[in-house]
Amino acid sequence: MSHEGIRFVSEDAARKATADERELPREAITPLRVRVNKTEGTGVEIDWKDGHASHWSFAWLRDACPCATCVEEREVEGREPGQPKPQPATLLPMFKAAVRPREVRPVGRYAISFDWNDGHTSGIYSWHYLRSICQCEACKAEAARSAAKL
Repeated sequence: MSHEGIRFVSEDAARKATADERELPREAITPLRVRVNKTEGTGVEIDWKDGHASHWSFAWLRDACPCATCVEEREVEGREPGQPKPQPATLLPMFKAAVRPREVRPVGRYAISFDWNDGHTSGIYSWHYLRSICQCEACKAEAARSAAKL
């Protein structure tokens, strides 16, 4: 049996991932309404059952991909979810199409997945993950307070 392409996460990385997953009430991770603005290209909006609303651009979500390969790459580079890869300085920048999903699929009743226009397809964005990476000012402030306590 070949294990080519399988990546094993270190104990430290597993501990960090567990610490990053804060406990959230059921209503906080249950979407009331999900809007994927694929045609407009503006991103994803979720209204949660607890009354909270979240929004992410497609580019931000692609840079926050939760698949093992992307998580490991971000850890090696010291990037946070949503933080773009550093681009090499070039004399003539190459055209790069805006990040957009070619296809969007529900994953059971717990997640959503995207087939991105850059060919990446392996990320499964659970409702818990999406709520935990909410980019609204209130959630950013809460995350900063939690990080300060550590």
